[in-house]
Amino acid sequence: MTTITSRSTTDRWLSTALYASAAVAALALGAIVLVLTIRTLPFIVDHGAAILTDNWHPRAGGFGMGAMIAASLLVSVLALALSAPVAVLLAAWLRYFAPASLRRPTLALIDLMAGIPSVVYGLWGLLVLVPWVNELAPPGASWLAGSLVLALMILPLALLVTDTAFAQLPENYIRSGEALAISRWGLLRRVLLPQAPPAIVSGVVLQFGRALGETLAVLMVCGNVVQLPGSIFDPVRTLTANIALEIAYAGGSHRVALFVSGLLLMTVTAGLLFLAMQLRGRKHAPA
Repeated sequence: MTTITSRSTTDRWLSTALYASAAVAALALGAIVLVLTIRTLPFIVDHGAAILTDNWHPRAGGFGMGAMIAASLLVSVLALALSAPVAVLLAAWLRYFAPASLRRPTLALIDLMAGIPSVVYGLWGLLVLVPWVNELAPPGASWLAGSLVLALMILPLALLVTDTAFAQLPENYIRSGEALAISRWGLLRRVLLPQAPPAIVSGVVLQFGRALGETLAVLMVCGNVVQLPGSIFDPVRTLTANIALEIAYAGGSHRVALFVSGLLLMTVTAGLLFLAMQLRGRKHAPA
C-alpha cells in the first residue's frame, strides 16, 4: 500500500513538473513573439509591401528583403528535393532489404551524422564542396553549394523519421503480402509506401523548417550576395545569414528590419509546424 501511494505521489510530482516545463516553454515563446511584434509592427506598417522588394540598402533607407526571402526558400527547397527521395529510399532499404548485421551500424552512423554541429558541415562545405562547385562554375560559393550542404544536414533526421513511419505500419500488411507471394519490392511500392506518406511528409516538412532556419552552414558556403539568382551557381544571401552578418553593427531602422526578418522566419516555421502536426494526425487505414 505504501508503495502504491509513493508511486502515486511521484507521478503527481512528475506530471506537475512536465506541465510547468510546458508552461515555461509556452510563455518563453509567447514573450519572443510579443517582443518581436511590438518592435516590428510600426516598421511593417510604415514600409508595407516595400519589404518584399529586392532593394536591400539599409544605409540608404532600402529595406527590401525579397531577394533574401527568395534565396532562403530556393536553397531550402532544393535541399529538400535532393534529400527527401534519398531518405525515403534508404530508409526503405534498411528496413525491408538490408541484413540485420548492416542495418544496426548504418543507423548508428546516421545517428552520428544527425548530431554533428552545423558549423562542421559548413566547414566541410567551404573546404571541399565550394572548390568542387567552383570547378563547374565559379565562384563556387552559391545556391547549389548551400543546398548540397543543407541536404546532407537534413538527410539523417529525414531518414530516421521515415524509418519510424515504416515501423508504425501494421504488421498485417507485410504478413498478408507474404501470404500472397508478393515480392518485397512490390509490397513496398504498392502497399507500404502508399500508406506511409502522412508521417513521412510531416517529418520532411519539419526538416524543411530546419533548413529554412539554418544559419552558419549557409553563411559559409552561399556567397552572401543580396541578389535574385539567375542559376544555381549564383551566390545568394539567406535571411538567417543576413541577420548573423549585420546584427552586430545594425542600429535604428536597420536593426528593426533584422527583427522583421526574424519574425518572418518564425511565422513560416510556425506554419510548417502546424502543417506537420496536421499531416501527422492522419492515421493510415486499419488493415
